[in-house]
Amino acid sequence: MTVNRYALGLVFCCFYVVSYFTNKYVLSVLKFTYPTLFQGAVVLSWLPGSLLFVGNIYAGSRALSRLPIPMFFTLHNASEVVTHMTSRLTHKEHASWTKLLSVSLLLASAVSLPLVDPQFDPGGYFWAVIHCLCVGAYRVFQKLPKYSHLSDLEQQCINYIFSVLLLAVAAHPTGDLFGVFEFPFLQSYRFHSGCCASALLGFFLLLTAVKLKSGLPLEHCASWLFLAKILAACLSPFVFDIVVSKSALCCLLVNFAGEGLLVYSEYNAASR
Repeated sequence: MTVNRYALGLVFCCFYVVSYFTNKYVLSVLKFTYPTLFQGAVVLSWLPGSLLFVGNIYAGSRALSRLPIPMFFTLHNASEVVTHMTSRLTHKEHASWTKLLSVSLLLASAVSLPLVDPQFDPGGYFWAVIHCLCVGAYRVFQKLPKYSHLSDLEQQCINYIFSVLLLAVAAHPTGDLFGVFEFPFLQSYRFHSGCCASALLGFFLLLTAVKLKSGLPLEHCASWLFLAKILAACLSPFVFDIVVSKSALCCLLVNFAGEGLLVYSEYNAASR
């Protein structure tokens, strides 16, 4: 049973790394700066959550197209600060000192990174902040008691269907999302292959994540997600061109230390 859990976690990590690498390739190398239409309710009460989901994938796509993967993760992890602050204000939740320290490290590294990033891109960081806010707000929305009857798979199905409908409607005013006639044959082939690969990998990552959550406690799932992020961040310089100064590297290390401490605090809270 333990072997199966480790195997499932490793599969999740592989899909996570390859999915982010493929999305980064499609968004930055192939210059596909619009959100893919393969991301996809029927439940009207979940509409605000679906809107936050669309904001998450749209802003995330725009940010990932312009920022290196480690920098993107640093801003993405800061969404925990939004979740924590909102939960404290709305639910009066009390946090342990380890969680407070982890949230402080995540916030400090995210705020400091734009100041020391040698590849600073104002547009990329702007969309990363929007992505961070949407992700944090979406987590809070998921925890509302009125939606506890919806499983993770049901929530994601609603989100994906809604995003397909909304982004398809938005495709006309924002331009031709397929761009068949704007690329040479080889580039067009690579473009569509990359989009299809991104869609399939995203779908399999979703299924693996749902399976992982159903078979493991949430704190263990957080550990696997943390490991997947570390793998993606460490391997990305071998695939994409990244310039990192010593100060920026310190921000990245502080950010991952903060996330590791957050996982540790959640594990301790669950074991009490």
